[in-house]
Amino acid sequence: MVSLNNKAVIPTKYELDSGFKFRCHPGISCFTRCCRNIEVLLTPYDVVRMKNRLGLSSTEFLARYTRYQEDEKTTHPLAFLKMNEDGERLCPFVDEKEGCRIYEDRPAACRYYPVGQATHRVAGEKPDEAVHDEFYVIVKEEHCRGFEEDRQWTIREWREDQEAARADEFNREWKNIMMKQNIPRDDEDRERRQKMFYLASYDLDAFRRFVLESRFLEIFDVAPEKHQKIRDDELELMYFAFDYIKYMLGIAQEVRLKPHVAEERRRAVEQVKAREEAERAARVAAASAEEEPKG
Repeated sequence: MVSLNNKAVIPTKYELDSGFKFRCHPGISCFTRCCRNIEVLLTPYDVVRMKNRLGLSSTEFLARYTRYQEDEKTTHPLAFLKMNEDGERLCPFVDEKEGCRIYEDRPAACRYYPVGQATHRVAGEKPDEAVHDEFYVIVKEEHCRGFEEDRQWTIREWREDQEAARADEFNREWKNIMMKQNIPRDDEDRERRQKMFYLASYDLDAFRRFVLESRFLEIFDVAPEKHQKIRDDELELMYFAFDYIKYMLGIAQEVRLKPHVAEERRRAVEQVKAREEAERAARVAAASAEEEPKG
């Protein structure tokens, strides 16, 4: 996702077969102008592609090239690409003459430009059901000369040509999580949830260590064949991380506690409830005793 200049958004809802005219190339006068002074939200798949391209761990990549920001509405912790600290805030991966140095592994938001992708909830057929309506917009910024070129596209063709459709396949599950569940500000466990949400979303190398080197596998019921996939395959790890986020936020139970752990936690919850009820009954009894008339 790129933070859009609303004044530049054409107020038309585009579908996959809607057409537009655009071409960007090194010879155009505005080349790389769209790569500065922007806010690029990274997805987990973006981080995997970019950190591997640069030969960095996810922890190193996040520290060097991103900034942390908490979403105001959902309180989800997000990673944004950190721009150069100069007057123009140029993307750190862009050469003004040659263009993007990691072009084949650029973020999904950059692949889409000048198309903007939008998703919002609409009522479903069943009560309390919401579905996600996805559509597109065209961002026509004043400096951009690409719209004066003679290349015609549909949104569908553009997505395929820029490999944005493939990126969407890997990003869809994470986007669905973002749409389904917030982390309430009054949640007393919010800080821990945010930390784990960020770790499982972005810092997959650290999340792998958390799963394989902590007591995680003693607590959660993960099949042995899954252990090897998590260890060796980053995309399998990423999807497992999404399942863990859904478990943590109470969205779904693809990740489950081992039966004896679940039983221990159930008993612990019951004990806490019983103790609270006993304390409440004692307070009521004490209050009643104080109210009795003294003779």
